[in-house]
Amino acid sequence: MTATPAETVTPAETVTPADAPRRRELHLNAFLKPPGEYLAAWRHPHAAPDAGVNIRHVIELARTAERAKFDAIFFADLVGVPFADQEVLRRVSVVNDSFEPTTLLAALATATSRIGLIATASTTYNEPYHLARTFASIDHISGGRAGWNLVTSLNDAEAQNFGLDQHVDHELRYERAAEFFAVVTGLWDSFDDDAFLYDQKTGRYFDETRLHRLDHRGAHFRVTGPLNIPRPPQGRPVIVQAGSSETGKNLAAAVADVVFTHHPSLAEAQVFYADLKARARAAGRDPDEVVVLPGLATVVGRTLAEAEDKLDRLTRLLDPRVALADLAYWLGGVDLTAHPLDGPLPELPLSNQSQSAQRHIVDRARAGGLTIRQLAAQLTRDSRTVVGTPASIADHIQEWFEGRGADGFNVVFPYLPDTLDDFATLVIPELRRRGLFRAEYSGRTLRENLGLPRPPSRWSTARPRTRS
Repeated sequence: MTATPAETVTPAETVTPADAPRRRELHLNAFLKPPGEYLAAWRHPHAAPDAGVNIRHVIELARTAERAKFDAIFFADLVGVPFADQEVLRRVSVVNDSFEPTTLLAALATATSRIGLIATASTTYNEPYHLARTFASIDHISGGRAGWNLVTSLNDAEAQNFGLDQHVDHELRYERAAEFFAVVTGLWDSFDDDAFLYDQKTGRYFDETRLHRLDHRGAHFRVTGPLNIPRPPQGRPVIVQAGSSETGKNLAAAVADVVFTHHPSLAEAQVFYADLKARARAAGRDPDEVVVLPGLATVVGRTLAEAEDKLDRLTRLLDPRVALADLAYWLGGVDLTAHPLDGPLPELPLSNQSQSAQRHIVDRARAGGLTIRQLAAQLTRDSRTVVGTPASIADHIQEWFEGRGADGFNVVFPYLPDTLDDFATLVIPELRRRGLFRAEYSGRTLRENLGLPRPPSRWSTARPRTRS
């Protein structure tokens, strides 16, 4: 079958970069998971326990990040509850009460003016037309600040909300995701940038020669189009991807503008960074237009002792049953209660959830000779977490950035609002003092602030406009 423009992701969709070398800029994304990333964050005395559905609280977090000049804020999502054990489920907040993230972005677009707005949306449990329309709308509402974190979903609990008994196979999910992306981006190009005339005198609303029907027919989707909204202000919203499996990295190299990743050491980050940039180049893309942001959680104190005390107070709030359930979840849903808690981690089947997360945890257990109990306890202190003073955390950021392990960071906040406030008021000024981070936004759209070009429409060589 002959491919339509929407069935193939082509290098021609990106703008050729200028010959002159660019100055690298540090980029920071704020990963906001109210009331914080830590599973017991809602119990912290400074937290808003209802933060997940407290819009005034979330707006203030977004405005704090904007005052600090973060590139964007990001909201993750699941479309199911991952913990089945009621004793565990009743002790955590983040899976029980949180806004649907694209709805939240629309609200935050009216409460902010410059910061980017990124949300997760699944390619496994959505349809392309709905998602294309939603993110195009957010891009218009925000004036060009939308970003889509393209995920394939994680677990059986999500699948069981959409008529399936278990999660779709890993390779099939990514095959569907690639086609889903092609359909969505094709729909975003339904109207040319200059299609709308709004000519009240002649009664001509748009130039019909600037409207393109998609007519996509693929393995997973049949979508005629066109999309019933003008082309997004950014051409298309910024595409974020977080897969670190081989399949995930190939998809990221082909389509992502921003890549979220996770590495416990600079050496591992450098390997991933070089590999992903090489894959992007092999896909016909400019590697500088793929922004790599490893996760970084921080607990900041004016002294190391103060920072350590903050973390210790937080980790004491977590129930051991929740820690064990969280470990089992990230290992792929294995039943760890069937194994001695003071024995080693058993051999595990390959996860059908996040294969990279499973690999990192297993490697950590084997390298440290940890028992299941020890591993669960250690996992409460995420390997992404850097605890220290503003100077020592800035040292870490600078080393990874200048050492080509990162283009910046996806900053995770263990509990909110404190760790965001501390990063904004203590770490950001130190980064600016070193000349690493902006004092003002450089543009109005998320693409401009990330230093990314606005993609032309795939129909940019269409025939000239007809006369009115």
